[in-house]
Amino acid sequence: MILSLSAMGCTIVLGLCTLFSIDAVAWGPLGHHVVATFAEQQLQPRAREEVQRLLALEPGATLASISTWADENRDKTTARWHYVNLPRASCDYVETRDCPGGDCVVRAIDDQLAVLKSAAADTKRLEALKYVVHLVADLHQPLHAGFADDRGGNQYQVNLRGRGSNLHALWDLDLVSHAGAGLEQWMQKLAKAPPPAANPAVDLAQTAGESCEIVSGNGFYPPHKVPDEYLDRQAATVTSRLQLAGLRLASLLNGVWR
Repeated sequence: MILSLSAMGCTIVLGLCTLFSIDAVAWGPLGHHVVATFAEQQLQPRAREEVQRLLALEPGATLASISTWADENRDKTTARWHYVNLPRASCDYVETRDCPGGDCVVRAIDDQLAVLKSAAADTKRLEALKYVVHLVADLHQPLHAGFADDRGGNQYQVNLRGRGSNLHALWDLDLVSHAGAGLEQWMQKLAKAPPPAANPAVDLAQTAGESCEIVSGNGFYPPHKVPDEYLDRQAATVTSRLQLAGLRLASLLNGVWR
């Protein structure tokens, strides 16, 4: 079942409020549905067949409908799987420094891909698929490879059109709905979008670095009273990150079932 933005709008903030936690649901349901639907369109025949076989364990499930499962079932054990903190001085991912204990989005994707490729029970492989679909999208949300000192923008307060929020939620929800409206409009937009400027090949550490570089860029942090021009200016970045997330997710799944 695909949930609407309005149905999920009140669940932006989660209750995992440790120092390094990411409170907002990355991209929001719409962004995750966009990435999963676009990725599904890029699947090769064998990968499509295997994905459908796993999804059949939950009748009616689609890549889009499972794309928010990892947020809906997040707990203290898996909370750190959704992001990685990089230092402000460098956007180069260093596992020993940036992924202590293997608890970060880069390592989590690798670990769940290993489960997908294994001879584990199909129920475990379906769970791994749910994580991969979700976490690949998370990694492309720039603030999921941001900085610990403001908790990925959660502590950077903003006001958009008279509504109080924070920068992380602004990127999760407002920028996605502003740039492309609904799922159908996003699919049309991505179908017409030029090839991505960034390399569509999958390198998870490099992808984290890309997100961090965006956050580090001039003008990424808007004035606390956000002007509409900020939404317009970031629209191309949102499109690029969703496009790349879908292409890379499909590439990873195609690689599982060659």
